[in-house]
Amino acid sequence: MSVRGRARGRARVTSRRVLITGASRGIGRSVAERLAMTGHRPVGIARTAPESFPGAFHVADLADRADTAAVLEAVVADGTVDAVVNNVGSVRLAPLGSIDLDDLAALYDVNVRVAVQVAQAALPGMRAAGWGRIVNVTSMVTLGTAGRTAYGAAKAALEACTRTWARELGPTGITVNAVAPGPTETEMFRANTSAGSAAEARFLAGIPVDRIGTPAELAAAICFLLSEDAGFITGQTLRVDGGGSLAAA
Repeated sequence: MSVRGRARGRARVTSRRVLITGASRGIGRSVAERLAMTGHRPVGIARTAPESFPGAFHVADLADRADTAAVLEAVVADGTVDAVVNNVGSVRLAPLGSIDLDDLAALYDVNVRVAVQVAQAALPGMRAAGWGRIVNVTSMVTLGTAGRTAYGAAKAALEACTRTWARELGPTGITVNAVAPGPTETEMFRANTSAGSAAEARFLAGIPVDRIGTPAELAAAICFLLSEDAGFITGQTLRVDGGGSLAAA
């Protein structure tokens, strides 16, 4: 292909402004990097700023409702948000009988309330444009994993939000999907599952590909659902888990 032909091809790509929560590391950071490499404009939010970021970045404590509202107001004031990746999350492990109700409320807050608040802030701009993408990051544990009642229930609620929003927003040009990772090489996963541990071995025993996933592999799936090509996909949960959901189901 000639240089002129390649330039014409690039010109047809619409640059989208994509808001990503929990963007300083792990899956969120990988999504931002992949988007930036393909000409899009990532906007990250997290509690701590990374040393570098491939786009605009805002520091906010998303566990604080008022702080979340303030940062979203600033993001929207800078321009329309074309797409949202609700990636921020938190996990606290406990079996039934030992679940702290404050932990349960906190996990619902950060995994569900934040997603609702972020989506509602971006929604007017998407509706006005007649185009939008929302991708919610959930988890394989929604299918049932011991010790993860609070986390699994919160992520299952987010999958219910995904289906509900897809029905509501389908006629507007906005799609809503979820990506449910299996065990992925992130700091949050390793905080509860150290390399070489019995817990890791239990996870791997249920993963047909016999390894832990990478943030880049999850980012590839998320970015596809953000793309123009995914416009006929909505209300779905894509399980990117090395086949782990086969055993979990």
